[in-house]
Amino acid sequence: MTAETSMPTGTDLLAEIDRLRKERNAVILAHYYQRPEIQDIADFVGDSLDLSRKAAATDADVIAFCGVKFMADTAKILSPGKIVVLPDMDAGCSLEDSCPPEKFKAFREAHPDHIALSYINCSTEVKALSDIIVTSSSAETILSQIPLDQKIIFGPDRHLGGYLSRKLGRDMLLWPGVCIVHEAFSETELMKLKAQHPGAPVAAHPECPPSIIDHADYVGSTSGILKFASEFAGDTLIVATEPHIMHQMEKALPEKTFIGAPGADGNCNCNICPYMALNTMEKLYTALRDLEPRIEIEEGLRVKAKASLDRMLEMAAGTVGKGDLGAR
Repeated sequence: MTAETSMPTGTDLLAEIDRLRKERNAVILAHYYQRPEIQDIADFVGDSLDLSRKAAATDADVIAFCGVKFMADTAKILSPGKIVVLPDMDAGCSLEDSCPPEKFKAFREAHPDHIALSYINCSTEVKALSDIIVTSSSAETILSQIPLDQKIIFGPDRHLGGYLSRKLGRDMLLWPGVCIVHEAFSETELMKLKAQHPGAPVAAHPECPPSIIDHADYVGSTSGILKFASEFAGDTLIVATEPHIMHQMEKALPEKTFIGAPGADGNCNCNICPYMALNTMEKLYTALRDLEPRIEIEEGLRVKAKASLDRMLEMAAGTVGKGDLGAR
């Protein structure tokens, strides 16, 4: 349920959000896919896990997570003592929706000799059913530590899993989920755009289908794409991920030109995440005012989900031995 967004006429939203942030001792988080005005008012802008870890390290009493529900859930998993609010509780994720916990549980039980690596874009329940959570930036490091003879289930993103399988030569059993945003890019329209901008590299998120990845000069996470944008030698970059990330590029690199990869209709409007777009400044204001909608997770479930996140953080830091890995 979304908080009531009515407010007095003439309300200065920026001033009121800043006032409530101080009164509530709140930290405001914004994912790179949020609209620019939300990014600009946030205390931290970044990838979902990085944001949750930064919020956990603060002394804030309240976390206002401008993103989607699985991200706010992750913040609550890592910060159980803090109040976590999401401006719109309907801000979901097609990848999370594609992997219902009861079906994932049955899938795991049908393959007892497999360990489950789950992309962080999944529900708390699926995290609790998984052995290791991965992000797009940590997945290769984690896979490299798993013995070659260990069978693996990878979900819920079949495109990310397929990309990792091809790059690392690992045969994995893939859950058939996709991100509706990255699925919408058109290879035909991308080729037209490349012809219009000869020499311009393409940076793509690994959630894209192979038809887009095959034309990319760089494939990586949102933070990786931002780093590539600052380092590539040219002056024009084609970006194949949710287009709001270009706000950060344009702020940091005004001398360069960034072009969103097109969808099937020849523009990138269809590639704006409809779930991310549900969060607005007005809803952020009311979430801070009312401390609703609030994320609540049963403690036993939270602990189980946190175990798979902790395993990821340990492996990403290289502190888990290969002998510690095995199917449940």
